[in-house]
Amino acid sequence: MFRRAITLLVAAVLLVGFAVGGLYLPVPYLVASPGLALNTLGEVDGEQVIQVEGAETHTHDGGLSMVTVQYTGGPGVRMDLFTVLSAWLSPSQAVLPQEALFPPDRSVEEISESQTLEMDDSQTNATAAALTELGIDFSTEPYVADVADGMPAEGRLESGDVITAVDGEPVERAGEAVDIVSERDPGDTVEISVERDGEPVDTEIATTEGDDGTPLVGIMIAEDMEFPVDVEISVGDVGGPSAGLMFALGIMDRLSEEGITGGHHIAGTGTITADGTVGGVSGIAQKMVSADRLGAEYFFVAGESCAQTFESAAAGDIEVVRVDDLGDAVAALENIREGGDPADLPRCEPG
Repeated sequence: MFRRAITLLVAAVLLVGFAVGGLYLPVPYLVASPGLALNTLGEVDGEQVIQVEGAETHTHDGGLSMVTVQYTGGPGVRMDLFTVLSAWLSPSQAVLPQEALFPPDRSVEEISESQTLEMDDSQTNATAAALTELGIDFSTEPYVADVADGMPAEGRLESGDVITAVDGEPVERAGEAVDIVSERDPGDTVEISVERDGEPVDTEIATTEGDDGTPLVGIMIAEDMEFPVDVEISVGDVGGPSAGLMFALGIMDRLSEEGITGGHHIAGTGTITADGTVGGVSGIAQKMVSADRLGAEYFFVAGESCAQTFESAAAGDIEVVRVDDLGDAVAALENIREGGDPADLPRCEPG
C-alpha cells in the first residue's frame, strides 16, 4: 500500500509539473489587445497629424480618431499558453493563429514593408476621396502596375503603360477601365490604348474567364494622381490601410471652414478607396474598446465589419454608426452636428 501511495504521489507531482510546464511552453498564437487611439485633428509632438499645404486650412474642436490593435506574439516572440489562456478569458482581448498576421511564406520584413505601402496608399486614397467629396478637382492617370504571367496581356502590355482608352472610350480613372472590360463576355476581344514612353500604342487582347466568371486580361491597374494640395499625415510607427476613412474625414475637416464634427468626438476604422468606398477591417472589438476609453461618442464602421461590433466589450457603451462610403460618413456627421435624432443614423444589424 505504501509503495502504491508513493507511485500515485509521484504520478500526481509529474502530472502537475507537466501541466504547469505546459502553460509556459511557446505556442503559435497571437494576442490582440486594444491599441493606439489617435485624434487626426490633433497634434503629435507639437505638429498637426494632418498637414495640408497649398490651400487655406482650419482648426476645429472635436475629434476624428483612428484606432488600432496591438498584437503580442509572432515570429521570434515567445508566447506561452498561460498568456494565451488569460487573453482568451479577457473581454477586451482576442486570440488568433500566428499565421493570421504572419503567413509562413512571407518574412517579417516583407510584411512590415507591405504594411508601410498600404499605409501610404491609404493616405493617397484618403486625399482623393476627401477632395472628391469637397468638389475639388484633381487629375488622375490610370496605368498598368503589373502584368500577370501567362495571362492574355502578357507580351502586349507592359508595366508603366498609361491607359488612355478601352474600346475607344477615353478613361481617366482605373475603375472606368475595369468597368468597360467587365461589361464584356469572357473570350471577347478588347482594344486597349496606352501611351508607352510617350508614344501611342493600341493593342487588341482576347479576355479570359476568371474564377468568378468575369472577363480578365491579366493586368493590375493603379492610378497616378496629381493633387492641387500637398497632404502629409504623421502617425508614427503605424502601418496598414485601416485608418483610411478617418484620414479622409480629417482632411475634409482641415479644408472646411466650418468643422465637420460640431465639437463631437468620433472614432472609427475602415479602408477607403479613391472613390470613397469604405471597406471592412479586422480587430473591430478591440478598436471599439480603445475608442470607448478615449471617450468617443460614436464609432464609425464599414458594413462589412458590422458583425464584429457585437463581439466588443464596449458594445452598448458607444454609438455604432454604419458607413459604406465617405458620403454616408459625411451625412452621419451632419446629423450629429445638427443634433438630429440618433435613431436616424444607419446602424449595424445583428446576424
